[in-house]
Amino acid sequence: MGPPGFSPRGGGRGGERGGRGGFSPRGGGGRGGFSPGGRGRGAPRGRGGDRGRGRGGRGGMGAGKKVVVEPHRHAGVFIARGKEDALVTKNMAVGESVYGEKRIAVEDEAGKVEYRVWNPFRSKLAAAILGGVDKIHMPPGSKVLYLGAASGTTVSHVSDVVGPEGMVYAVEFSHRSGRDLLNVAKKRTNIVPIIEDARHPHKYRMLVPMVDCVFADVAQPDQARIVALNSQYFLKNGGHFVISIKANCIDSTAEAEAVFAGEVKKMQAEKMKPQEQVTLEPYERDHAVVVGIYRPPPKKVD
Repeated sequence: MGPPGFSPRGGGRGGERGGRGGFSPRGGGGRGGFSPGGRGRGAPRGRGGDRGRGRGGRGGMGAGKKVVVEPHRHAGVFIARGKEDALVTKNMAVGESVYGEKRIAVEDEAGKVEYRVWNPFRSKLAAAILGGVDKIHMPPGSKVLYLGAASGTTVSHVSDVVGPEGMVYAVEFSHRSGRDLLNVAKKRTNIVPIIEDARHPHKYRMLVPMVDCVFADVAQPDQARIVALNSQYFLKNGGHFVISIKANCIDSTAEAEAVFAGEVKKMQAEKMKPQEQVTLEPYERDHAVVVGIYRPPPKKVD
């Protein structure tokens, strides 16, 4: 039948790897090759085995064997080192995927621990971490106000990062996305879902205490004002903010860099002191994440 990868009907790329359910960007470990279903596209289900979970077992990334999980420099975030490295968080709701992401079970002294792969193409925060952001200010045990929670994709990972001692107050205006967010929150005790407009923080002031960090991904032209308003209500002095800026949403005619600089100026006018900015290339086009401190304590003069 010819050497692997050159079979007449085989799946070209991927020879005998078909259907192992690896962690390849294409889903099912190459395109099939010599899998029983043949037809050049993995097993009978089409894309490699049982949609990527086939004979790879529960783990996805090579079935949990030879996968070593190391702590990342951001507390609460981990790196799974296997055939391909991945950013992961420790799953709070064991056995549950939120958006179809892979799960990795690892044995350690305390028993079995499950991690969820954090996809930077689906999450701006993951993209910022892989882009080398210095601090995300969400250590385990902290309280985070998350504006623009959408369906709870990133929120679920933030919930993993802050852990059972922390809290995530997730604000989302859309009822459609809010439904998904509620379903995520049902399984995670540290998420408080708030279906409300982030432009009116007084409407949910009874639900949210003072927080350590505000994360915003609202993609609105007046985003800086929305974050400043919420910070006045809920962010402690010396607390931090992490804002994802989408240049097109602020001004689609200007250059992305000019938009980012303009947003940073607006923040400075609101007693928010930006400390770093990272672009989210290659995961998102014309996006940046700005991290800073709110009402920093005055410097002591000796």
